[in-house]
This record gives sequence, structure tokens and C-alpha cells, in this order.
Amino acid sequence: MLIKDMDAQARKEAANLAGPLMVSRGKIHRLEELPGCCVEDGDGNMLAAIFYNVQNGECEIVSLESRAENRGAGTKLIEAVTARARSEGCARVWLITSNDNTRAIRFYQKRGFDLKAVHRDAITEARKLKPSIPLIGNDGIPIRHELELEYLL
Repeated sequence: MLIKDMDAQARKEAANLAGPLMVSRGKIHRLEELPGCCVEDGDGNMLAAIFYNVQNGECEIVSLESRAENRGAGTKLIEAVTARARSEGCARVWLITSNDNTRAIRFYQKRGFDLKAVHRDAITEARKLKPSIPLIGNDGIPIRHELELEYLL
């Protein structure tokens, strides 16, 4: 597996996989405009991609998408972004996930992230900015709250 920064074409491909817009804490993120990196297999096929945003001494992971789960690609991307955040003097790496995304919550906690906050009804509000957010998510759980996870550097 090879980790590399994404060029414009790779960012576009990865953004389309994830959905071009993300909303976190009331802010719209256009993935194609954010820095990111990806993991490719030996044939140059993208296995996973991550987009992040460094601002005010913090690094937010805006999106992490994997086409090849349980192969270590997501973990490698988390490690790469954490190293970049550290090199840029960030105090923490953080992210938002929805209350129904138990797989993501488990994934991040296993990699040292801790629950920082529950932003009640934040996704209900985010639907005003991104109406395509579904009402019901994984395992039939209503999607309503943002969970903020962080990794202190």
C-alpha cells in the first residue's frame, strides 16, 4: 500500500465517493477544496481517502472513506494526518460522526480517539444546509446528533 497526497483528479474521485459536501458543527466543507491523501494498491487503485482541515491549531478530519475495509488503509491515513497535524503544531485532531455510525465510533476509539462532546440535534440542524442527510441511518437508528471525537497531540 502506498500513501500519497491527492492531486486534483484524485480529490475529485474521492470527493464523489464520499459525497462532495460535508457538514460538521454547522459548517459546509467542499471536499475537493480540502487537502487530503489516499492509499493506493500496487496497481494505482485508490483504496481509501481522507480529507482534513487545519485551522486555529487544530486538525479536523472531515471525511475518511475506504473501499477496502479491514486492510489497514484507514489506519494508515489516520496516522498520516496525525503526523501532519503534529508537524503543523496542532494541539488535537478531531472529527464529527453521526450518532448512528457505531462502526466509525468503534474504529476511531480503537485508534486512540476519545469522545469529547455530544452535540444534540446538530444533524437535525445540518439538514437545513444539506437536505440529503437521511433521517434514519445504520441499524435503523434515527440520525440526530453529532458526536465529536478527539485525539490529543
